[in-house]
Amino acid sequence: QVQLGESGGGSVQAGGSLSLSCATSAHVLGSYWMGWFRQAPGKEREGVAAIGRYGVTSYADSVKGRFTISRDTAKNTLFLQMNSLNPEDTAMYFCAATPPFKAVWRPLRPNEYDYWGQGTQVTVSS
Repeated sequence: QVQLGESGGGSVQAGGSLSLSCATSAHVLGSYWMGWFRQAPGKEREGVAAIGRYGVTSYADSVKGRFTISRDTAKNTLFLQMNSLNPEDTAMYFCAATPPFKAVWRPLRPNEYDYWGQGTQVTVSS
């Protein structure tokens, strides 16, 4: 069973930074496609960043240059470093994973992923 546990959300002023964490198992972190998604009230869930088993990364245009996805195999944790936050980044952020036997063609599409965490709230005030 794949378990994903997000943490690190909170409230920050515009221009600030937050680092989100997603704790999982070594097997998932090392071999699954993993991604960060967000969903604001009244909006569809959207992909923010993703990383494949060989380290290939993808970012939404809206976060390129500001967000960085990474993983720490020693800690069994996926990270999302978010800098230069603005109010449009306010949303519930979710960690997701999909097994390696599935071909992932569009890693920022939510329906590519089979497993989801409970989410962590990020609120950016102006």
